[in-house]
Amino acid sequence: MKNIVILGSTGSIGRNTVEVVKNLKNMFRVVGLAANKNIELLEKQARELGCRKIVCNKEYVRELQKRLGKDFEVEHGTEGMVELSVQTEVDIVLCAVVGTAALLPVLEALKNGKDIAIASKEILVMAGEIVMKTAEKNNVRLLPVDSEHSAIFQCLEGKKKNDISKLVLTASGGAFRNTDKAELKKATLENALKHPTWSMGRKVTIDSASLMNKALEIIEAKWMFGVTPNQIDVLIHPQSIIHSMVEFVDGTFLAQLSVTDMKFPIQYALAYPEKIPGGLEKLNLAEIKSLSFYEPDRTKFPSLDFAFYALKTGGTMPAVMNAANELAVEKFIGGEIYFTEIWDIIENIMNEHKVVENPTLEQIIDADSWAKNRLK
Repeated sequence: MKNIVILGSTGSIGRNTVEVVKNLKNMFRVVGLAANKNIELLEKQARELGCRKIVCNKEYVRELQKRLGKDFEVEHGTEGMVELSVQTEVDIVLCAVVGTAALLPVLEALKNGKDIAIASKEILVMAGEIVMKTAEKNNVRLLPVDSEHSAIFQCLEGKKKNDISKLVLTASGGAFRNTDKAELKKATLENALKHPTWSMGRKVTIDSASLMNKALEIIEAKWMFGVTPNQIDVLIHPQSIIHSMVEFVDGTFLAQLSVTDMKFPIQYALAYPEKIPGGLEKLNLAEIKSLSFYEPDRTKFPSLDFAFYALKTGGTMPAVMNAANELAVEKFIGGEIYFTEIWDIIENIMNEHKVVENPTLEQIIDADSWAKNRLK
């Protein structure tokens, strides 16, 4: 029996994690839940899972405590997530909080010997070197929940670092993969949220439409797998069946395939190192019939170039790229900018930033704040 904390339990990944746990009650027990404002769902999850320790937005603590009663303990904020994550009984923390809010809880959990199942891209993008060194120092595992990194992780099992020629991240291409560049300026929020293959939260779906999700994944992959930027490639794969691949030095490839369902990488991260039957839908290759791939259009989607530039520059630049994207997506959702202006904002803020090399955690957080406040 593994004891689990779920940070971001009411989001898309969090809800899928709850379903995985409910299907495998004999293997997993949830001992902590954290979410933001969706207290109706949070209350339901706490009762269904028998989880007594809860964290929510400070504004809703009193109401949620009243709903749940005195047998439950409700806290708030970063401090509350840290307290959840470092409990002695916790074996693994699944982090699915969008944005940078979970960086400190994850670092504290690692310092306290907890494995991390990580779905929050921002943590490794902002502070990849610090996070990986902390995990190594405390002899704990960082287990990927993103379908792409989970695929690579599985393909690399039993392999040596010197065996790797290239990691190939696959991308669906998002909502605008077949949209002409000239038409992108007219793209609406409704258009951007029509993902062709995955069902995800709004921020991630918009990032997919701009390919910024793949930019973030490039930086994640560099830190998670210890490769150079030149060893990372991206291919558009519209069917979203091959979740990523590894090319080895002998010219062979290994790929991981499954139905497009986030429960697969979630279940694998929670159960690692075991593979277990979880009642998930099986893939029928005969029905799919064909799989296709093509190079991304970097003129139409400049996000990938931002990622490689951020990696080449290093220091605080990846954190600034990530923060600028968060700011730009927020403005697009709010109807303040056109879709194509997301890239303009990111590029302008990155160009203005004075990079701090070998930054401390405090300097990374300062760079994040600087970028987010740049246009407010």
